[in-house]
This record gives sequence, structure tokens and C-alpha cells, in this order.
Amino acid sequence: MPKNSNEIENKIEKVLDKIRPTINLDGGDVELVEVDESEGIVKVKLTGACHSCPLSTQTLQYVVERAIKAEVEGIKEVIAV
Repeated sequence: MPKNSNEIENKIEKVLDKIRPTINLDGGDVELVEVDESEGIVKVKLTGACHSCPLSTQTLQYVVERAIKAEVEGIKEVIAV
């Protein structure tokens, strides 16, 4: 995992920018809240239609988490807050 937390956050933001158009199609969005480098945990906030959608858990796991884990080394889990 890169040592600079800004570098990690920038990488995560780039991933979110890639998947954001897909999430926006359904009226939702995703925001980076926090990165815990020591635990490999990323906290995000689902907003818009995603906030109250019954499928938001699947969006988080199958879209957001998979994309982040695939492109950012050392990330073990993505959770919604």
C-alpha cells in the first residue's frame, strides 16, 4: 500500500470517478468519507437514490468494493456509513 494517504485517497477518488456514471444512471452517487490504511478499510457514503434503495448493499459490494479492491492495493473492505 502506498505510504502517502493522499495518494491512496486520490487513487480511490479516481476509481469512484470511473464508476460514478453507472451509479448516476439510477439517480445515486457515492462519496469517499474515510480511509483507514492500517486496517485496509474504505468508508463511503451512498447518496441520492442509492441512500434509500433496497439494492444499495449490492451496489456497494458488487460495484464500489470490487472496483476499489481491483485498483487500489491493500484495501480489504469497503463499508457504507
